[in-house]
Amino acid sequence: MGKYTHSLKTLRDIALEYGRVDLPDLAAMARELGSVVHRDASALSARLASLRRRRRQGGRWLLAERGHPALRVLVIACAPGQRMPLLDHADRWGLELTLHGALEWQAYRRDPHNGELDAQARNWLGPGDASWFERDAGLAHRCRNLSRHDTAYTLHVYGGELPDHRAGEACEDVSAWIAQVQRGTLAGQLAP
Repeated sequence: MGKYTHSLKTLRDIALEYGRVDLPDLAAMARELGSVVHRDASALSARLASLRRRRRQGGRWLLAERGHPALRVLVIACAPGQRMPLLDHADRWGLELTLHGALEWQAYRRDPHNGELDAQARNWLGPGDASWFERDAGLAHRCRNLSRHDTAYTLHVYGGELPDHRAGEACEDVSAWIAQVQRGTLAGQLAP
């Protein structure tokens, strides 16, 4: 893969390289992306510091987009304490890597008959840690920023169209989640 001089450019280039096939080796991609985050932590933090100063709330920036095979690479900011909308996998693959901060990553399986959600797994991710999902239309997940004070930044690599997010009010019981389809908006391009 070679050496890259800028950490965001490096992350983008790795994602584009692995994303040349319809279903990439997501574990290998996660290892390589995570090693860049660990190796270039100070440079990456400096690059993200300008975003943190300008924006205390969430936002999404497009790093790369390709048509065939379809691929999108985004940086997403999650405000302190924010719970991200539920993301249905909709038969797509994806990988999410923490760049800065700490996240709780929750996975669910949707009942095909009644649409209810069943909690499957919960992980905690720090800088350089990743979670990924392969094509399974019955799965969904969401993240929550564990910090009360700092914005968390994540790298998202999605195969296919940018997934719809489901936003709703969380109830005591996960299966009682009420959702409405909502398209997220991009804050703009982020030059690597």
